[in-house]
Amino acid sequence: MMYWDASGIVPLLVQEPETAKRERLFRKDPAIATWWGSKIECASALNRLHGDDVLTSAGLQQALGDLELLADSWTEIQATPAVQDRALRVLRVHPLRAADSLQLAAALITVDEKPRGFPFVCSDARLINAATREGFDVRE
Repeated sequence: MMYWDASGIVPLLVQEPETAKRERLFRKDPAIATWWGSKIECASALNRLHGDDVLTSAGLQQALGDLELLADSWTEIQATPAVQDRALRVLRVHPLRAADSLQLAAALITVDEKPRGFPFVCSDARLINAATREGFDVRE
């Protein structure tokens, strides 16, 4: 199992520079763990791509359908008080946005606060830095 941030998941849904690399990681280990808000973050990214004319309407519908299928198979870390507490802690330690702090907190819950060497798939520079500092094995 690997922890996947939304920025790591989106290239599985649409063609991006990281797509081939992400597909290789997914084929190697298709067990995804992610925060419960990842589905919303991914849908937001896909709709932005459509609004920016990067995705056609048909492409958006296909990607959203693929997101539903993928989300049905992943392990979702729920929004719990423990995730909230850890998110508040990581915000004190790392310069993250709110959603990124929740992603990192959910990843820490996934590994019972023992991130050393656990794979973390991400494309966001700030989150990569924070996850690395926490001890995750970041897969860019």
